Amino acid sequence: MNYELFKAIHNLSHHSTILDGMMIFISEKAIYLYALMLLAIWLFGGHSYKKSVLQAGFTGILGLVFNYLITLIYQEPRPFVAHHVDVLIHHAADASFPSDHTTGALAISIAFWLVHRKIGTFMIAFGLLTGFSRIWVGHHYPVDVLGSILVAILVSLIVLKFSKYLHPIFDWIISLYDSIVRRVRKLIFR
Repeated sequence: MNYELFKAIHNLSHHSTILDGMMIFISEKAIYLYALMLLAIWLFGGHSYKKSVLQAGFTGILGLVFNYLITLIYQEPRPFVAHHVDVLIHHAADASFPSDHTTGALAISIAFWLVHRKIGTFMIAFGLLTGFSRIWVGHHYPVDVLGSILVAILVSLIVLKFSKYLHPIFDWIISLYDSIVRRVRKLIFR
């Protein structure tokens, strides 16, 4: 069933250069778009937004650590390794389950959504599109993306649960950043 659903989604590719191009772009560049979103929120947001950026970044990293641990226990070959798949872009033949791109995107998104619903909702939608694009280009099965969703939810809830221990560290980082910015401004605007 997993392979059948994969074929149903992946077989949508190779029919529209516009859709293929969009899915390739999202599949390859989503991580950079998330970095730009977080950077913009950091630069233009207040203290609570900066704290959310740090928490989301930490959650994304933790999600990737969980994925790595999963691949030590379970190795699922990628669709193009196990079957004849005409991928849209080349990828290493490493473990398919779970999708690192989807886990990272959704862990960041869900962590943000838990504190800032409007921005987080947009980010979650883009994270789900990232997962869909990974199937579209031929790199992951639907269960890989589903597993990533579960990992992202789990790590987001774990980080939220322990956030009272993380917030003093985040406050210190923000304070250090603010101090550096003040000093730079003094040097520039003497």
